[in-house]
Amino acid sequence: MLAGDVMTGRGIDQVMREPVPPVLYESFVRDAREYVRLAERVNGPIGAPVSDAYPWGDALEVMDALAPHLRIVNLETAITKSPSAWPGKEVHYRMSPAHTSCLKAARIDACCLANNHILDWGTPGLADTLQALDDAGLRHAGAGRDGQAARAPAALPLPGAGRRLLMFAWAAPDCGVPTAWAATDRRAGIAWLPGLDEAAASEVASVVRRHRGPGDLVLVSLHWGANWVQEVPSRHRRFARRLIELDVADVVHGHSSHHPLPFEVHAGKLILYGCGDLINDYEGIGLHGDLRSDVGCWYAASLDARSGSLRALEIVPMQVRQFRLRHPSPAAFQWLTDLLVPRCRAMGTRLEAATQGRPRLVWSAGA
Repeated sequence: MLAGDVMTGRGIDQVMREPVPPVLYESFVRDAREYVRLAERVNGPIGAPVSDAYPWGDALEVMDALAPHLRIVNLETAITKSPSAWPGKEVHYRMSPAHTSCLKAARIDACCLANNHILDWGTPGLADTLQALDDAGLRHAGAGRDGQAARAPAALPLPGAGRRLLMFAWAAPDCGVPTAWAATDRRAGIAWLPGLDEAAASEVASVVRRHRGPGDLVLVSLHWGANWVQEVPSRHRRFARRLIELDVADVVHGHSSHHPLPFEVHAGKLILYGCGDLINDYEGIGLHGDLRSDVGCWYAASLDARSGSLRALEIVPMQVRQFRLRHPSPAAFQWLTDLLVPRCRAMGTRLEAATQGRPRLVWSAGA
């Protein structure tokens, strides 16, 4: 099961049991508790402090029903009490190290860290984040104490003796990552791609081949693109397809935009161009045109164990209400259907709505 951005910092951290100081450095909001107040004005009191499992809500039941072998998210918040925000950056996410147990409550297996918020609280904040995840037994990729560590994969066990999924993570400059965040031989940071061209594809391929063993499947996670986009950029399509053609990605796991984007199947392999936000504190913020950030998705992908080809995909929508994932309203599910079905069709991907049982969108290899 794959998801996009999990943003458990800022307002969500404030409703948990041991929040960090609420100070923010945004143009209009200086106190993270204001995001709590905005959400409560829309959907009513949240009742802090909430439990570790609270933000996941109905998603826990969904995940248990699907019983995935692996649960992977893009963690878009620092886990730190560091008081030093990255200078010149307007939006800063952090949650208390005490709240790492929130990720454990959902039995998350691995977190992608190559994104534009993981160093919001500087290098000390990144060090705290890595330590918190390691202490909790949560695997991660995309950030590290130097360039080699940032580019190293998380090796995740699959059914069968010695079988693994290798998860790599990179961020691209078009998602707003400061260039100073790029990890080097002498500097902690994230795995960063200077562009999305043939040279970058070759770099990814070189790193993957260095680590990949016989029988390993590979997931390449990419934080890329602007927020609130209507279409998938052509450079993203070229780059993702190239990774598959180079035989270094069985799944491309894209994220950054706050809403879901269409996906496609190229040479039998899954490309998720944008998974959207799964958990955020945007509840009291208005819509961006016809795009909304309160509808997030789990992507339950079934892969062929040997070839890595996609066999089936369920897109299971959730809706954030009171900082908690709930089953979507009929209107929210219809919005997602209207957003994704025609856009996927335009990419040659047939996606259908299923309303019996839990509402979901489905693709299968035989469709």
